Amino acid sequence: MIEELLNYDIYNGKTVGDYLSLEFLAGVAGSIVGALLILFVGMFLSGWAGRRIRGISKRHAKLDDTLFNFLGNITRYIILGFTVLIVLNTFGIQTTSIVAVIGAAGLAIGLALQGTLSNVAAGVMIILFRPFKNGDFVEVAGMSGTVKDISLNFTELANVSNVQVIVPNSQVWGNIITNFSTNQTRRAEWIFGVGYGADLKAAEEAIRATILADPRSLSEPEPFIQVNNLGDFSVDFLVRVWVSSPDYFKYQADIKRAVKEALDAAGIDIPFPTQTLINSGS
Repeated sequence: MIEELLNYDIYNGKTVGDYLSLEFLAGVAGSIVGALLILFVGMFLSGWAGRRIRGISKRHAKLDDTLFNFLGNITRYIILGFTVLIVLNTFGIQTTSIVAVIGAAGLAIGLALQGTLSNVAAGVMIILFRPFKNGDFVEVAGMSGTVKDISLNFTELANVSNVQVIVPNSQVWGNIITNFSTNQTRRAEWIFGVGYGADLKAAEEAIRATILADPRSLSEPEPFIQVNNLGDFSVDFLVRVWVSSPDYFKYQADIKRAVKEALDAAGIDIPFPTQTLINSGS
């Protein structure tokens, strides 16, 4: 029985004995060693290329880390993919059919995961075109907060209460994006009302002195302080001052209080809506 099996032509005219020969086993061992060597070289090259690309942003402070991390990962996976194909060719496996099967499977998976892939596509656009970066304060899809992380699927924000907010990238890229951190300076704006009987010149000087006394106020462009409205109850000053973007929110609140205290100290009335009821009697 064993003798008949060894003499049986099972594949390409060769017997089982041929496959168990030292020459055949040496060939298999050589293929395995070659495949392992190719795999090792491919993994080394993929890691090296990924690190080199990611290192570009480390050496240049103006370059964004997120973009180069993404490009480094893409490069690494491409090299690994080619390495796997070369390893399969080493064992005589035809990779053309495998690539075709992977392509067909990818198409089917893509149709089933359209929503997820739209997030990935939007994530790629965000990473490539950089409408914002980590650390920026933004408003996207009706949500505002500081950008903590940008991945292929979602953007992570921390709102003003430091609560984590996860926004799908398709909603980020498909909506208006307001980035409050792009420019180095912002213009703060207030409307301060004084009574009709107030000395407008004294009120303007009190407001101007208060603003200029704050070191965060920028002298260029010059602060704008002018009467712009005669309201039902007050004469309104429109005040516009430029300030560094990181100081904006606290500065705006501090100036409101400081101007209120300065007007009170100067004896300038700050009116509020009132109603006068007249009893005409019977």
